[in-house]
Amino acid sequence: MANFSIKHQPGFTAIAATCFVVLYLPIVVLVIYAFNAATSTSEWGGFSLKWFQSAWQNTQVIDATLLSFQIGSVAAVLATIAATMAALATTRTAPYRGLTFKYAAINQPLMVPEIVTGVALLIFFSRIKIFTGYSGLGYLIAAHTAFCIPFAYLPIRARLENMDLTLERAAADLYATPWQTFRRITLPLLWPGILAGLMLAFVISLDDVVITEFVKSGGQDTLPTYMLGQIRRGITPEINAISTAFLLLSVAIVTLFFFISRKQD
Repeated sequence: MANFSIKHQPGFTAIAATCFVVLYLPIVVLVIYAFNAATSTSEWGGFSLKWFQSAWQNTQVIDATLLSFQIGSVAAVLATIAATMAALATTRTAPYRGLTFKYAAINQPLMVPEIVTGVALLIFFSRIKIFTGYSGLGYLIAAHTAFCIPFAYLPIRARLENMDLTLERAAADLYATPWQTFRRITLPLLWPGILAGLMLAFVISLDDVVITEFVKSGGQDTLPTYMLGQIRRGITPEINAISTAFLLLSVAIVTLFFFISRKQD
C-alpha cells in the first residue's frame, strides 16, 4: 500500500498559488499606485512621491494618525497588563472546575463577530454617555483595551506554559515571597512574551475599524475610520499613499513581533 502524504495532493499547489495571488496582488497594485504621479488610478503618470508629501501636509491625516497612536498605545499597555495578570492566574494554578470557562471568557472577543461586539459596546456606552454626559476618548480606549486583551493574552500564556518552573520553585525553597519570585525570576523570563503581546495588541488596536466606528463620538476619527470616510467619496492616490505607509508600519511591527517570539524558544 502506497504511503499517503498530504504534501503531494493533485492541484494543491495551483490552489495555494491562486489564493496568494488573490490575497496579495491587490496590495501590490495599491502600493504601486501610491507612487503614481497621475491623479487617476486608471493610468500611470510616472513615479512620484507627491501623494506621500500631500498626506504628510494634511492636518486631518496627522490628527487622525496621532489619535490612533494615542488610543493604540494606551489600550495596548492596559490590555497587556490585564492579559499578564490573567495569564498568571490561569497558568500558575492547579486545574480546577471553571478554568475552561475562564479561558472562554478571556478569549470571547476572538469568538464573537466584531460587529456584534461593536453594537453591544454602542448600546452599553450610549447609556453611560446619557447618564454621565461624558463623551471623551475613554470609551474608545476601554473598547480597544477589552478587544485587545485576548491578543496580548495568547503569547503571554504560551510563554508561561513553556517556562521551566525549576527556578521559581527554587526561589520558593529559599523563602522568597511571591512578589520577589515574580519580580526577579518570572518577569525577566516572561518579558519577551509581554513585549510580543504588547506589539500584537497595538497593531490590532491601530487597525481596528468596526468597533471604533460604533463607539467613537464626533471628531474622534482614527486613521482607519478617516480613510473609510474618504473612500466613500472615491479612492484617491493620497489614500493609496496613506495605506502604503500604514501597511509598512504594520509589517515592521509584526516582523519585530516575530523575532521577539523566536527568542522565547
